Amino acid sequence: MAARGAEAAPGAAPGPGSAEPRPLFGGCWSCRLLSGAGLMMAAVWVYQGPRSAMKKGIPPSMGAIAQMCFAAGLGAWGIVILADPVGRRQRREP
Repeated sequence: MAARGAEAAPGAAPGPGSAEPRPLFGGCWSCRLLSGAGLMMAAVWVYQGPRSAMKKGIPPSMGAIAQMCFAAGLGAWGIVILADPVGRRQRREP
């Protein structure tokens, strides 16, 4: 085991715990944009089903309310992928 602060030899492979975690989509902006926008559009599409019935004056059922909650979850997931909060996190050294 190496002493604290000792550097590894040049060309040596890093240890199993020393690699920095990669972002979920590898930092690819176009992948995040496509995935996030797709999830948000899916959320709009799922939300439109019960919303159109409610516009006709039909009271929402439990299934319609569950569908709207699921659409809200899809939309939030799309926003999280677009924002990429994990990829921007800076690691603090002790």
